[in-house]
Amino acid sequence: MHKPIHILGYGSLIWDLDDLAPKVRGDWRMSAGPALPLEFSRISPKRKLSLVVVIDTDAGDPCPTHVIDSARDTVAEAVVDLAARERTEVAHIGWVDLDAGTSHSNRDGVAERVRAWCEATGAKGAVWTDLDGNFEQATGAPFTVARGIAYLKTLKGENLAAAHEYIDGAPAGTDTPLRRALAADDWWITRGTG
Repeated sequence: MHKPIHILGYGSLIWDLDDLAPKVRGDWRMSAGPALPLEFSRISPKRKLSLVVVIDTDAGDPCPTHVIDSARDTVAEAVVDLAARERTEVAHIGWVDLDAGTSHSNRDGVAERVRAWCEATGAKGAVWTDLDGNFEQATGAPFTVARGIAYLKTLKGENLAAAHEYIDGAPAGTDTPLRRALAADDWWITRGTG
């Protein structure tokens, strides 16, 4: 029996596989992955300086992740594929390889949580984007919901439009503290025009 290698998604990967598209099998299975602490605490040059969602063990709340299968035979190949799609180094890709008994994550407890999920689902392993929340490096202050909203209010034009598209377009289950605050914020609801 073929054991799958899962790719976990929680942000733009869901709607933009990009060059990963020919390297996956099947469709996304929404909310089928392990719950991981997520928050929109990374400023992304690729997304016009929008806040994007990352695994954040300090500011994030547990949210479901989503699963698609890699077409690769090894976890190492799936790691390289995801790093290429994310335009980052393999050090910024988390992984669990049950066959090899190895794993990697830059966040405390995340690899263990994914390992337990892989064991429970009969997977060979899993890979996921493991980029840092860079809010403090970019702004000089640690991420909080209030600081995140204040940062978004500095965005104008296409940058603000990109932030709306990304944050509003994230899967509904990505119910982070920032997203809940924005859902009740008149400025955000009126697209920053008020």
